[in-house]
Amino acid sequence: MQHSNSAAATRPYVHPRIEALAASKIREVANAAMGDPNVLAFWFGEPDQVTPEPIRAAAARALDAGDTFYHANLGIPALREAIAGYVSSLHRPIGVDNIAVTSSGVNALMLVHQALLGPGDRAVFVTPVWPNLTQAPRILGADVVSMPLEFRPDDNRPGGGQWRLDLDRLLAALTPQTRVLVVNSPNNPTGWTIDAAEQRALLEHCRRHGIWIVADDVYERVFYGESAAAPSFLAIATPEDRVISTNSFSKSWLMTGWRLGWIAAPVPFIDVLPKLIEYNTSCAPGFVQQAGVEAIRRSAEIVPAMRDRMLGARNHLFALLREVPQVEASLPPGAMYLYLRVRGVTDSLTLAKHLVRDAKLGLAPGIAFGPEGEGFLRWCFAASPDRLTEGVARLERGLASI
Repeated sequence: MQHSNSAAATRPYVHPRIEALAASKIREVANAAMGDPNVLAFWFGEPDQVTPEPIRAAAARALDAGDTFYHANLGIPALREAIAGYVSSLHRPIGVDNIAVTSSGVNALMLVHQALLGPGDRAVFVTPVWPNLTQAPRILGADVVSMPLEFRPDDNRPGGGQWRLDLDRLLAALTPQTRVLVVNSPNNPTGWTIDAAEQRALLEHCRRHGIWIVADDVYERVFYGESAAAPSFLAIATPEDRVISTNSFSKSWLMTGWRLGWIAAPVPFIDVLPKLIEYNTSCAPGFVQQAGVEAIRRSAEIVPAMRDRMLGARNHLFALLREVPQVEASLPPGAMYLYLRVRGVTDSLTLAKHLVRDAKLGLAPGIAFGPEGEGFLRWCFAASPDRLTEGVARLERGLASI
């Protein structure tokens, strides 16, 4: 029996918005060589250290005690209280009712986008930025507007430079028709970090127009300034301001694989989240949340040690790259990446694939973070000095073979 060419037979398998999503170009490079023991990989944003033992032990104890059941949508009380106290100690007092526990930082971002954005809504992003941030609103049918940072070479330091925000241009883009402004600072991939004056100008502007500010604060403790954390919108916002902070245990506590994060937001926003979390993940696993409680309890010993190691790695890698004639790189004030540019190279994906194939060096192509990142490569420096030194040697060999 032959099937007729009905409308059902020609209907696409998935929604056109999903078909139109750009696949991760970081994964495109990594998938070509993942599992090759000879590749020195710096393509993912992940420390090379395992999660500290006390955190792992807390999860093991919870498992041994049988904590394998569902929990409240917003998280177990002990973790919400711990997060509220932690955030209050860094920025300003907030309560447990301002906190929702999520199944990772990226889940926190997706929940916020689902709560705020729908088809045709305007979302403005400071870019280049981790592609998950800009792709999630596209899944929801929102209109994504990019406001690029500018890379300004330093005339006094050949091979150096800094990323800068054109604040006036960003403010002009934040029209009354804008629903959401998303700022990732310290920024992945550039390390750019917004300053307090820029934050205040943006907050005042967004207040006037009723625009939500969504701050991706996952790298706030991976900050190389004098304060314990990067400047935060939370520190200057009132409880009524439309300011939401998303965060994660992944970086500061070396917990990337645990998939645990949180949202700090006004109480009326948190009040509507349980039903949205229910229809996404229902809740974060209890034994993982117990690990989060222990992580925050150990913050004073774990987080500064992480930051100091990152600082040493950043300085070590930057000094090595300054000796490579073809390379330009900025010294990032935050995050765990050096965003470098090879003079004369305009196709970062082809270069990244060449380095994997011919030099066994795994870096992320700059184009993965948006058109503004083309020509650059992202190097995650959360690694030992010896590993970074070998990586630069491979970079030099790979560039010499082009």
